[in-house]
Amino acid sequence: MAGAGKKPEAAGQVADAVRGNWVDRHAPAWSRPYLRLSRADRPIGTWLLLLPCWWGLLLGIGETGQVGWQDAWIALGVAIGAWLMRGAGCTWNDITDRDIDAAVARTRSRPIPSGQVSVKQALGWLAGQSLVAFLILLTFHPNAILLGFISLAPVAIYPFAKRFTWWPQVFLGLAFNWGALLAYTAHTGALGWPAVALYLAGIGWTLFYDTIYAHQDKEDDALIGVKSTARLFGDATAPWLRGFLIATVLLMTLAIVLAFTPDRSVLALTVALGGAWFMGWHMAWQLRVLDTEDPDTCLRLFRSNRDAGLIPVLFLAAAAVL
Repeated sequence: MAGAGKKPEAAGQVADAVRGNWVDRHAPAWSRPYLRLSRADRPIGTWLLLLPCWWGLLLGIGETGQVGWQDAWIALGVAIGAWLMRGAGCTWNDITDRDIDAAVARTRSRPIPSGQVSVKQALGWLAGQSLVAFLILLTFHPNAILLGFISLAPVAIYPFAKRFTWWPQVFLGLAFNWGALLAYTAHTGALGWPAVALYLAGIGWTLFYDTIYAHQDKEDDALIGVKSTARLFGDATAPWLRGFLIATVLLMTLAIVLAFTPDRSVLALTVALGGAWFMGWHMAWQLRVLDTEDPDTCLRLFRSNRDAGLIPVLFLAAAAVL
């Protein structure tokens, strides 16, 4: 609890939120604690959940060579769904982690440990977000709907992973990249190997960016016994991140090759592959400037992964129309 006049529940701002974000400045006062619970004041998580969805959709379009109005709805539907399910997932995470969050400097200002929202209110907010996301899911292909239901398992498990494994980032990757499978299937009607390879590429990417993110909390995590790849790798983080970078690029390359050959043109294949390669260069830049002992640098690089993930979106979109 901060000093008088600067209590989190009075000022309301969350410590790692973007300063001057729309929630703190423009949202109705009654809604701010709930929007903060959903991380609406920290949009990077929504981007990281959404971008694999768009990868999967565009990969499916590239494979079939067909695009229609339903694909426009899929692109919009997964965007809304990503916002809702990221919010629901964060709400669930904060419910389960409320005692841990209260012990960590960066997270004790979150709505539940700071007293802005009760657990009962958070559960109601979780249910509301999930219901709307479910209604959107019902508009997709039946096989995509089935994948949506299966995705609830890694989402439910993730908050507990840091209690029993040094690799909680793997569980985050399983949850955050599921949209690659779902959106691909929403377009094609069936899950295929290109989507599986893309999903695995996304998991490699998540291990990369979330290990960087976890270095912000490693000292507090050590004190309270929370596990992470940042603590596991320690001074050897850079070689591990380099491995995740290579795995991400190679697996995304495999996904594109599987989707674009033999029916698409060499030009379309080359453009699509550019997305994987340029994303790899962005990740290499992150690795070059990373200082794991500087929390501000870690947060800045973590947020830069929105741009890294947008690179394949642009290249796959261009390849899809060639």
